Amino acid sequence: MSRFLARLWRALRPVQSRLVWLLNPKFVVGVTGVVRDAEGRVLLLRHRMWPPGRQWGLPSGFAHQGEDFRRTVVREVREETGLDVEPGRLVMLNSGFRTRLEVAYEARLLGGELRLDPFEILEARWCRPEELPEEIQPVCGPLVRGETVC
Repeated sequence: MSRFLARLWRALRPVQSRLVWLLNPKFVVGVTGVVRDAEGRVLLLRHRMWPPGRQWGLPSGFAHQGEDFRRTVVREVREETGLDVEPGRLVMLNSGFRTRLEVAYEARLLGGELRLDPFEILEARWCRPEELPEEIQPVCGPLVRGETVC
């Protein structure tokens, strides 16, 4: 039986990736940037769409289809703040959610002029790790402190 299945799978080579795609669950990937400046402060944003009491967090958004997640960090930070960053090491990979995967990278501020996207962002603040606002998303604390969350 296993030989038959192996032969069948090889015969389906032209459509294997489509079959795998059809038979597996679909996910969106949320990508976060832990953006630090030269003084070691972290960029925090107060997000308009996030629930009251937890609106402060890190720059984040969803990856586009086929987009490298490091590129997502660069794009999302630029879209939300107008700042340019260079992504660094992977610091978070969370799965187990129903339809979502979460990824976070360290990112170094390169420059740019702070211009907030008023549709998504209410306010921006550079914070030292020990000076985080009370209304911050719970996952942000460990990331800001430099802990890997995988």
